[in-house]
Amino acid sequence: MARWPAHLTNALMANRRTMLKSMAGVGVAALGSSTALGGFARPAGAQDSLRAQLLQIPGVGMGSPTDADWQQVGELCLEATKQNVQEGEFEGVELTFMGLNNQNLHNLLFRGFLKPWETYTGARITWIDLAQADYNPRLQQAIATGTVDFDILEMGAPFEGDVCGKGLASEMPDWVKAQIDMDDYVDYLKAPVGTWDGKTYRISIDGDCHNFNYRTDYFSDPELAEAWKAEGGEGEWAVPRTWQQVQATSKFLKGREVAGQEAYGYLDPLKPWGGFGFYFLASRATAYAKHPDDPAWLFDVDTMKPRINNPAWVRAIQDVMDLLPSQPADQLNADPNTTGFQQFLFGTGSMLAWWGDIGSNARTSDSSVIGDTIGFDILPGSDDVYNSKTGEWETPSDGPNFAPNMAYIGWGIYVMARVDGDEKKHKAAWSAAAHLGGKDLSLWTAAYPSGFQPYRKSHFNISEWTAAGYDEAFISAYLASQSNSYNHPNAAIEPRIPGIFQYYSVAEDELAKIYAGQVDVQSGADNIAAAWEKITDSIGREQQIELYKASLGL
Repeated sequence: MARWPAHLTNALMANRRTMLKSMAGVGVAALGSSTALGGFARPAGAQDSLRAQLLQIPGVGMGSPTDADWQQVGELCLEATKQNVQEGEFEGVELTFMGLNNQNLHNLLFRGFLKPWETYTGARITWIDLAQADYNPRLQQAIATGTVDFDILEMGAPFEGDVCGKGLASEMPDWVKAQIDMDDYVDYLKAPVGTWDGKTYRISIDGDCHNFNYRTDYFSDPELAEAWKAEGGEGEWAVPRTWQQVQATSKFLKGREVAGQEAYGYLDPLKPWGGFGFYFLASRATAYAKHPDDPAWLFDVDTMKPRINNPAWVRAIQDVMDLLPSQPADQLNADPNTTGFQQFLFGTGSMLAWWGDIGSNARTSDSSVIGDTIGFDILPGSDDVYNSKTGEWETPSDGPNFAPNMAYIGWGIYVMARVDGDEKKHKAAWSAAAHLGGKDLSLWTAAYPSGFQPYRKSHFNISEWTAAGYDEAFISAYLASQSNSYNHPNAAIEPRIPGIFQYYSVAEDELAKIYAGQVDVQSGADNIAAAWEKITDSIGREQQIELYKASLGL
């Protein structure tokens, strides 16, 4: 989101202060509960010269990229634009671009990437920058009032029901589809994602999922292992593979120290975050709530009855409550940005679910102290899973139930329908969007801090990363946590239905009351369900049922 406020960064560069050490042990641990990396493509021929050149900007171990680097990348990737646009063709065209500005990424990078495009085409862009917490209200206001004051929009797929379903977006021209090579997208980002009523509207620039980040030094600590065994901990002291193990490990760590610092287990973000914080509870709940035989996990498909107050979701909320005494002080005021960038990367806590930005920032941020002690995996599973159709908990015969959360389905670039009446402006807007979604430029955004995770099949060519100077074990583990989530047979895909962030936002508000002890877990969950029912009725239940089924491929 996502990418966070980040959904933000996806770079797996060497630490600015310390070159990557061999992390073969981390790679094995990170891949222990995932499928093998054999499915990743490895090009047989020589590296493409342009792609190799891009990955040297600014270069592994050379510090964080600057605006000059972003402009250089944009300049090198202009060739595709030149095939469809004449120099100066858009002279006099003024475009307005609305997008996210978090961790100094997203829109700031777009500015740099598009500066050479503006120089070549003659068009000029005005920017609307929004913080994560402000993004949803600003976009919802434009949707509700029909006052779209932007030509190009950075947006996540969950909003497509609101934007594309209401005719606010421009249909993608065929020449754009060819320029950006949509066939290279990972499968879960292909249609119906990015489409509405059979028409294509989205240029993907990101692929989203929550993965599991953990501290390797915690789980290789011999003193912790000895204490775990002495105190009757179940199994060996190791990286948790289930949420049950996450709970036990987090409670065990309370009051202990690691490397002279107070130890903490899993970090929960508890402060509302413009609707985006709901994803973090969802990442706890999917293993409980997403049954392998049922594509739905948020609502019943035939009635839109909310599942947020069923035993699976109530257990996930109760898990959060049970760990409150084991969390850092003032965790009620910690939003996801805090847990990711002010706690985990700063050395507080040992486990965290987040978008891919954490893995990249671990190696690119001077403030990160965990660059050599981070491992990755898909989200933890559960020993049992709730069957909403039977109302019973079931224990899978083949081991824990895993259900990676495809949180936010990635950022995309959308052109608004308001440009359709002006042929020159229409082509200019789509050309700018296509430049940002280009195949070669996307490799750079996947490899350096940008706010975007790998989202193309070509991003998983490990030899491109290692040729650029990345440590193979580290990059293999990181990419596996993404690929194995995208391709998981029981992945939890969120619905692209109107009002989705209205549901999420009201849930955040009610969850805050639960976490603050103002209402018990079941009553709070019931309150969320009641509010969701009202939202569904206000939008139109029959319409929501139809669109919900379509979003799940039913």
